[in-house]
Amino acid sequence: MNKELHFSSASEEWETPQDLFDFYHSIYKFTLDAAASSINFKCLCFLTKSVDSLKQKWIGNVWLNPPYGRGIGKWVQKAYESSLEGATVVCLLPSRTDTKWFHDYCNKGDICFIKGRLKFGGHKNNAPFPSMIVVFKGEPK
Repeated sequence: MNKELHFSSASEEWETPQDLFDFYHSIYKFTLDAAASSINFKCLCFLTKSVDSLKQKWIGNVWLNPPYGRGIGKWVQKAYESSLEGATVVCLLPSRTDTKWFHDYCNKGDICFIKGRLKFGGHKNNAPFPSMIVVFKGEPK
């Protein structure tokens, strides 16, 4: 078995498991899915690549399952900064506790490490990485 192939993905996008979203939606009643596509959105109001979510204002209760590539730090930064402007942002993220973005931003939120490995939509197997939920609670300036 080719281990490199097993631990890689052809895409940075990992569709949110519906049951996980439903659990957090029952608590937060999300008003915006900040990183969606026209086929995997979780809220009636959603932002896609074509509108460049990172340049939009995130308000209300926001669900964020960002692309998991090298640019993920920008998404986590945006989530944190949006919370400073009053949004509550719930992030589904790979548990990469050794990264700069984790230490710069995630430690400022509430972190819940997910036991086991998630099975993301569209994938036969569980993810090759652990996941976490980070909640940045809206605290207006």
